[in-house]
Amino acid sequence: MKKKAFLLGILAALMLPLAGCAQKVKEYRLQVVETLPHDRGAYTQGLFFHNGDLYESCGQYGSSSFRKVELKTGKDLRRLNFDAKYFVEGSCVLNNLLYILTWQEHKCFVYDINTLKFLGELYNPREGWGLTTNGKDLILSDGTTKLFFLDPHTFAVRSTKEVKFNGRAIPLINELEFINGDIWANVYTQDYILIIDPATGNVKGRIDCKGLLPSSLRKPSTDVLNGIAHNPATGDIYLTGKYWPKMYKVKLVEK
Repeated sequence: MKKKAFLLGILAALMLPLAGCAQKVKEYRLQVVETLPHDRGAYTQGLFFHNGDLYESCGQYGSSSFRKVELKTGKDLRRLNFDAKYFVEGSCVLNNLLYILTWQEHKCFVYDINTLKFLGELYNPREGWGLTTNGKDLILSDGTTKLFFLDPHTFAVRSTKEVKFNGRAIPLINELEFINGDIWANVYTQDYILIIDPATGNVKGRIDCKGLLPSSLRKPSTDVLNGIAHNPATGDIYLTGKYWPKMYKVKLVEK
């Protein structure tokens, strides 16, 4: 598990309040449209749809996996388990190739998404946190303030953007999803999601997710909000968290 005490120390100095001073950024709240089951044993790192099917990558040393998930039941339809030496992170599909990051092992595994056949690996010189794609580049977060736009064949950096909220760099950018031309990002340990302009790195919107998982469903093992999936076929957006028992189909309501 990531070093929470250290990270929370950073956040104490840098976290953004959800209320207070005037913001140039659009502020949203969530409307829950549907509540769905989610595997409470899944330490969610990556969440996405491909051809109408839901996929999820899950972390932790000794229990990392990649799953094809039945949306209505939360049950695994297919599953890859990883060696205990790997901590799996974000994942995405580009041109029918599945890319799965590892946290500190400097590897990105590549599979055929249709067969889940292993095709090889790419070297990642930084930590792996979140991963998504704009249809041309792989877009990676490494827990810092930066987003890296990568060549999907070589992992070479094509460009870098720093995520800024009204001019202030925001660290701990985590799980990513590319939605309607924007990058949506979880911020590790925070109950909000940022909507980022990929051309500039500037935050365009912030989504208040506080209370999405009610306290009655929380256990000592329940961890942070993480996991954003957009189904292009329907336009639906789903959110969950690490070791959460539920996943939520949501809509945004501007404050």
